[in-house]
Amino acid sequence: MEARRPLAGNTATGWLKILALIFMFCDHAGKMLLPGVLEMRMLGRIAFPLYCWCMVVGFHYTRSVPKYLLRVVLIGLASQPLYMWGLNHTWREPNIFLTLAIALCALWGMREKKFLSHIWAPVLALAAATALGCDYGWRGVLLVMLLYAARNSRGAIAAVMIAFCLYWGSTSITVTEFFGLRLNVLPSPFSTLTAPWLRLQALAILALPLMLIHIPRKWDIKLPTWLSYAIYPAHLVVLIILEHIF
Repeated sequence: MEARRPLAGNTATGWLKILALIFMFCDHAGKMLLPGVLEMRMLGRIAFPLYCWCMVVGFHYTRSVPKYLLRVVLIGLASQPLYMWGLNHTWREPNIFLTLAIALCALWGMREKKFLSHIWAPVLALAAATALGCDYGWRGVLLVMLLYAARNSRGAIAAVMIAFCLYWGSTSITVTEFFGLRLNVLPSPFSTLTAPWLRLQALAILALPLMLIHIPRKWDIKLPTWLSYAIYPAHLVVLIILEHIF
């Protein structure tokens, strides 16, 4: 049974969700409060892969996928007005929870394999993410599915993240400094090896060590279920208040 097969990565999702929140707060603060500080957006790239991995872990251990899915959908709906208000989005630009909900449906189909659901569920999920304009689009859903497929091997998880981040970063802007520190300091031709990683979206690779580090579950922070979901809209409330103050 799948539940008896240990996950290869970090399963201490309490810690991971707190770290993801910190990096997400940096990302959104960079957009709302400090738009000229690119470093805030650079730090923010770490958040999404952590949430993707947390979904893989949560799906692996949940006792009820329908209840898990319902929680994700409800918190997404509750957060959408705040997401629109704080980050200047519209109803046609859903928050990250729709991306995660669609990805969760894909994982469910991949695991159950009913009526060939392991084939059509991922395809429909990618199509839905594109049609609905999900945050991170079909790439976000694809990352969750790839991490799920690689979940039992640390090497496979690393390979997925390396390939995905190189691809993701290939079309994003180049970053040259981090709070005044020059990043690409290697002489040619070695600088050509590091250049692909000095792209904004490629910096998501910094999440990989946190995803792979082994923290015994007994040392994890046990967040109440309601709190682990409430911190998303709560951080938006805090940012909206700070924006109006400053």
